[in-house]
Amino acid sequence: MEQQYPSALLERAVAEFAKLPGIGRKTALRLSLHLLRRQTADVEAFGEAIVRLKREVKYCRVCHNISDGEVCPICSDRRRDGSQICVVENIQDVMAVENTQQFNGLYHVLGGIISPMDGLGPADLEIDSLVSRVEQGGIDEVILALSSTMEGDTTNFYISRRLAHTGVRLSVIARGISVGDELEYTDEVTLGRSILNRTPLSN
Repeated sequence: MEQQYPSALLERAVAEFAKLPGIGRKTALRLSLHLLRRQTADVEAFGEAIVRLKREVKYCRVCHNISDGEVCPICSDRRRDGSQICVVENIQDVMAVENTQQFNGLYHVLGGIISPMDGLGPADLEIDSLVSRVEQGGIDEVILALSSTMEGDTTNFYISRRLAHTGVRLSVIARGISVGDELEYTDEVTLGRSILNRTPLSN
């Protein structure tokens, strides 16, 4: 039975919230009613933040990460190692790698991975700009930090072919068995990669 709303304005707000990923109609209703209970100034600040995000956020002209300016803070930070580029699928991946605090180089956001099923080909991604960055010189290593799926592997292979003429060192993030996984339940591909990418046992 379809939910009945006492207000057309409330129904519209619920409909808009429900368009967000992972938000169902019930959660959308709770969020709408929550905002209704908040002070007007708080709701206006919330709305302004969303509108400004859409209107004013930029994409870094170097790495395509989101930024408030033409060049993002990472690319403009002289303390970063400019000889390394970590290639990632999306902006969330940049944030994930940064949270590890284990990488001090630069990034390149592809904006997706090659996926014919989703209608995404090489021309839809920021691969040409990656090749141009490497061709300009000063890059010693390109780290491919893409998902360990068929689409991710296809994208890795394509990028490696596109960069072959540059002589740049290419690497992929290690793929192994997650902590807590039991060997017998690990798929063969993951197990094989774990063996191939093994490291010396240390005390």
